Amino acid sequence: MVGSTENISQKPGNDPTSKPGFFRRLAVIFYDLLLLIAVLFVATAVLLPLNAGEAFTSQQFFFPIYLLLVSFFFYAWFWTHGGQTLGLRAWKIRVLTFDMKPISWKQALLRFLAAIISWGFFGLGFLWILIDKNQRSWYDHLSKTTLFLNTPETHHYQAPGHIPPKQ
Repeated sequence: MVGSTENISQKPGNDPTSKPGFFRRLAVIFYDLLLLIAVLFVATAVLLPLNAGEAFTSQQFFFPIYLLLVSFFFYAWFWTHGGQTLGLRAWKIRVLTFDMKPISWKQALLRFLAAIISWGFFGLGFLWILIDKNQRSWYDHLSKTTLFLNTPETHHYQAPGHIPPKQ
């Protein structure tokens, strides 16, 4: 029918208005990086007494692995329990699956590892959002997760163990 204004429904997560922009994502990364640095300082302070208070050397391979694990659990905990780190919350963004469901620990691990690889290639995996039709990074594609702006559609998501308030 010519001139028809038929409603065409899109798959969840493909609506361009539900996607955070490039600079908003950069701001989230900056916020979370500041918080992660603080967490890593505390994690190092906890471990220093076990190293006689001395600085860690390059021969102590467990220390970078320890910091990597701390970093993973920092991000994964927030992603799997509410879908928001502090940076994501400040910028009203949520990490969910393509179907707007909470992400699993496996997806969090894939997202974390893919993000490291992505940034290892000079941020090319992050810059990918500029040319991807759905504004998804490499780590979004590999983990089958993506970022959504907090909208009424994403507010139905509840963190595991969340008990809604009584009315």
